[in-house]
Amino acid sequence: MYTSKKLVFLAQFFISALMAFLMTGIMGYLHGGLSETWQMDWARSFLTAWPIAFCLSMVVGPIGFKTAMLVLKLLPEGRA
Repeated sequence: MYTSKKLVFLAQFFISALMAFLMTGIMGYLHGGLSETWQMDWARSFLTAWPIAFCLSMVVGPIGFKTAMLVLKLLPEGRA
């Protein structure tokens, strides 16, 4: 399936960027609302969160894929 290391690396790069962008924006909005400093706070949070999210996704991603494959193997045929 997706066995290319370059593909996995690039996908994790984009996935972590999108998740960090969306989560920091949503949580920043929920925490402080749309204040005058919201965009600047969001940018700062995103720049901090993205490298962390990327590193964690490189560890958690393979675990998630292995777990999903295990679950699919355990499901009866036709249920997946």
